[in-house]
Amino acid sequence: MNLVPDWDQFDASAPLPAGNVRLGSAEHLTLFSRMLLDTHDPYRPALIDWPELEPETRNKIVSLPIWDMAVQTEGRTGLFVKTFGETVQHPLLRSAVQMDAFEERRHKVVLADMVQSYGIELQPEPEYAKPKDAEWAFMRSGYSECIDSFFGFGLFKLAKDTGFFPPELIDTFEPVMREEGRHILFFVNWVAWWRRNMPWWRRPYFEAKVIVVWLFLIWERIDMAKGMGDNTKAQESNFTLNGSKELGVEVTFPELAAICLSENDRRLAPYDQRLIRPRFVPGAIRLVLKLMRKPQPA
Repeated sequence: MNLVPDWDQFDASAPLPAGNVRLGSAEHLTLFSRMLLDTHDPYRPALIDWPELEPETRNKIVSLPIWDMAVQTEGRTGLFVKTFGETVQHPLLRSAVQMDAFEERRHKVVLADMVQSYGIELQPEPEYAKPKDAEWAFMRSGYSECIDSFFGFGLFKLAKDTGFFPPELIDTFEPVMREEGRHILFFVNWVAWWRRNMPWWRRPYFEAKVIVVWLFLIWERIDMAKGMGDNTKAQESNFTLNGSKELGVEVTFPELAAICLSENDRRLAPYDQRLIRPRFVPGAIRLVLKLMRKPQPA
């Protein structure tokens, strides 16, 4: 796969907006686009030196039921984001979306190199079809990342703290985790900006798309939780919901949720506080925790 960057040139020396920034303004667009572009990490997957693992550690990692799903998700997401970038007219925003797509495709290369290095067998990849509705595909990928990254941050923290992933592997995957945080921050700010700038007659259609995307993703995860369909695929898809057990750690849902909330806040904290943060998934989890703590009537 050719990983030559294809985003446009942009003036990295141009000053960022100062003071308060109104959502939907030109300054807001500059702020979230430059956040993604300015924090890009130019690491090259071909230069990653995958650490040699102890047999027991390698076997545990190989046995995780996530690798097919992870590679295929990154392959699909890279295509979806790249396709959307081809429709964007604003030069700076187009550059940022192209950067997003480049990094997503690079994630797939990193994962593919890792599974090859450790002898993990994957199912044949499906053919990734170019989406007909580029905006819907971008929204599906963005909102899905908001869900998966939230739980992924917590599970990555558990894998680190329990020693399930050795320090060398943690260090290798840390840039990927940072990029996931940047991507969801970019996405939710794009949604906020686009809501305020689209023609008025497009707004009902856009909001209908948002609802359809969320219904699709919620149903998809209900299906995961039930373990419907092929058992292997169900195990892979259910990892974000049941991942602590796969890591050999017995934690309650409130404990895992607290870790995810803390890690989500920590990973997004370094970026400009004028950018909005993902709210739906953290808010829903906080509501669930509040309801779980509510005393039952006698």
